[in-house]
Amino acid sequence: MKGRAWKFGDDVDTDAVIPGRYLIYNTPEELAKYTFEGVRPEFAKKVHENDIVVGGNNFGCGSSREHAPLPLKGQR
Repeated sequence: MKGRAWKFGDDVDTDAVIPGRYLIYNTPEELAKYTFEGVRPEFAKKVHENDIVVGGNNFGCGSSREHAPLPLKGQR
């Protein structure tokens, strides 16, 4: 398997994964366009199949929003 590792530090909260203003969308494909928009604006356009997100301690902290993993699933 070949792919790039996208490394993130500690305490990346769900607002960093998908900003709250995009919670009007509900499918992984729609949300994928805005993944990490505020912290890594190039992510959604440069991520490829087989790339891996590596998070530090407390990755996904913050609100328990069910939308947070969806944009990651929708990446192609």
